[in-house]
Amino acid sequence: MNQVFACSGYKITKNGKTFFGSNEDAWRLTPHLWFETAKTADTYGAAFTGSRWDGKYGYAPQTGMNEVGLAFERLASYHPVQKATGNKKPITEPTNFLKEVLKRCKTVEEVKAFYSQYDHSYFIEDVFIYVDSTGKYLIVEPYQLTIGNEPTYVIANFCPSITDKEKAFRMDRYRNGVEFIEKEFETSFAYCRELSKAMHVSRLKIGDGTLLTCNWNLNDLTFQLYFYHDYEHSISYDLKTELAKGDHIIALPELFPPNKSFKQLEAYQIPQNNMKIGLMLVGFGGLFFVTALFFLVQMVVKNSVQSYRFLPVILIVLGLLFTYYMFVLVTNMAIFYFPAPYQDATRWTVTLTSYFPYLLLLIILPFWYLTFQLFRQSNWGKWSIGLVTLNLLAYTVLIGFFVYWQFYFF
Repeated sequence: MNQVFACSGYKITKNGKTFFGSNEDAWRLTPHLWFETAKTADTYGAAFTGSRWDGKYGYAPQTGMNEVGLAFERLASYHPVQKATGNKKPITEPTNFLKEVLKRCKTVEEVKAFYSQYDHSYFIEDVFIYVDSTGKYLIVEPYQLTIGNEPTYVIANFCPSITDKEKAFRMDRYRNGVEFIEKEFETSFAYCRELSKAMHVSRLKIGDGTLLTCNWNLNDLTFQLYFYHDYEHSISYDLKTELAKGDHIIALPELFPPNKSFKQLEAYQIPQNNMKIGLMLVGFGGLFFVTALFFLVQMVVKNSVQSYRFLPVILIVLGLLFTYYMFVLVTNMAIFYFPAPYQDATRWTVTLTSYFPYLLLLIILPFWYLTFQLFRQSNWGKWSIGLVTLNLLAYTVLIGFFVYWQFYFF
């Protein structure tokens, strides 16, 4: 199954020390580290990392640690929707909510009590792990809160309460972490570096994968960062020292040596990071829909087409199919990063559209031939020929993009 953001994490407790590691596996270009100081006597300062901008709320936290050694990570997951129970407070500002947990809680018991006040099924597509300095951990699922105290714990993109070990082991990053720890484990940054490396992701298509690795020492309140699955270079921080500087935020890519793989990711153009491409696909979708509607009217109402009577039917079908495909491409970022044909775990219609580029490749030459023939005849109207021509040009441009996006090569 393809996860849009395939993260992983672990915690290790030994000889009174606890380390927590997290891999954020994403194709965003804006990983940041920031520090927020305590504003009142009963709150805590904290460090956060994240790469998704949430407007007026700033960057959404992906992982973080506060000044009393409580850390967390957010991971994408799946859980079926259940009927809500109880009268709990709604979560209306998720970014602020996640920050408040670290600012107000010291132990996983306190985190559990905090979450228990709210309808945390709001995070239906997420699972969270919280770890405190004693080594206890809390798993936050949409409908369940579970505290554990094992010396080691590994997690990836699944809800443990509904996922058996066999299914979890299908995720390489999770299996690699479990097997690595089973050999031996230590509480040191050197060990965490190797464990994080064993669990990291580097996809074949354009090398995207683990955007940021954070290894947190929950007792000494220090941590190390690794950028874009390069485990030869790290940056270390002391949380207390950074909080003493006041609130501040750091763009992480500029702190690390030039990264060839990340440069490749930055240069990769898709609708979600290039507005012109996005608008073009929206325009193509509009063209395909108008074409399908136009020829449907021609066939049903006017019945005015005199030759190539099969062509309007083809244009109607293609118009509707590719109108939907343009919507899929504009709204589904994962398609551009996972191998083709893309397989969607929850929507068979999206999986089906992954074969449309091959369909287009098969018909493009006959389409060019038929369009040329239409120009030689006089019984098709100018509007009809104009729409056919525009569709032909749009399909030809799309094939070029499909080649660039490697929709044919995997």
